[in-house]
Amino acid sequence: MKRLLVALLFALPGATGAADGLASAAPLFALTLNSADGQSVALGSLKGKPLLVNFWARWCLPCRREIPDLAAVHARYRGRGLVIVGIAVEDDANRDSVREFATAYELNYTSLIGGMPASIDLMQTLGNGKSGLPFTVVIDRGGRIRSSKLGAMSQAEMVAAIQSVL
Repeated sequence: MKRLLVALLFALPGATGAADGLASAAPLFALTLNSADGQSVALGSLKGKPLLVNFWARWCLPCRREIPDLAAVHARYRGRGLVIVGIAVEDDANRDSVREFATAYELNYTSLIGGMPASIDLMQTLGNGKSGLPFTVVIDRGGRIRSSKLGAMSQAEMVAAIQSVL
C-alpha cells in the first residue's frame, strides 16, 4: 500500500519555481550525511558552489530514468564548478545496497544517504510539500534555492535550471 501511495505521488505534476517564494537552503547546509562509501560529508562545505541536489530512491522508476542525465550534466559542467549531490531516501542500514546501486547505475556524482524520515522532512523543508520523488533543487553560490522541481527532469531541463547558477 505504501508503494502505491508513493507511485501516485509520482503521477502528480511537478512544479518549478524561480528564487522568489522558494524555501531556504539553510537546513540542507546544516546537515552532515554519510556517503554510500561510509564517509561523512558536511553539506555546509558545499556552500559557495553551484549545486544541483537530487532526492531519489532505488525503487523509484522516474529516479532511475533521470540518473544518466544527471551523470551527463555532471560530466559536462563539473569543470565550471557545478556540484551534483544525490540524496538517497534510504536508511543508513541500506548503505551496501545504495553503493551497489550507485555502481550499477554509474553515478559519477556525490551520493549521500538521507535517512528515514529525515530525508522526507528535508524535502518538505526545501519545498516538496507532496514528499514525492524525484525532487530536485538548484542552489546558487550564495546558498539560495533558485529553482526546484518535483518529478523527473530531462537533461535539457537540468541544463536550463543550472544556467542561472554557473
